[in-house]
Amino acid sequence: MASDWKERLGVVFSTNPDYAYNTADEAETETLDPAKQNLKIWLDRLKGGRVATVVRGFVGSSDDLAALGKELKKSCGVGGTAKDGEIIIQGDHRDRVVELLTKAGYRCKKAGG
Repeated sequence: MASDWKERLGVVFSTNPDYAYNTADEAETETLDPAKQNLKIWLDRLKGGRVATVVRGFVGSSDDLAALGKELKKSCGVGGTAKDGEIIIQGDHRDRVVELLTKAGYRCKKAGG
């Protein structure tokens, strides 16, 4: 256990000499098939009066989320981000995003906003 103190920050000390500290991350969620996904497309108002299209409800790994986000941003010709289970695309592109996701086999619909 040479110098793993940084990984243990925030952990309560144990007096049990047999305690094995586990630093392994939780397994990432397995990505569902597009037909089993149930995505919701929102229009969100950001600071400064800007709007963004937000895709919520994606179940899967962060790599697959990033790949889907990259494809949507590229197809809409705008910037954005994919993190924390959401894809945020700059501007109001709800109709285009629904069209692209439906063609890719995803179940999706516009929601509030």
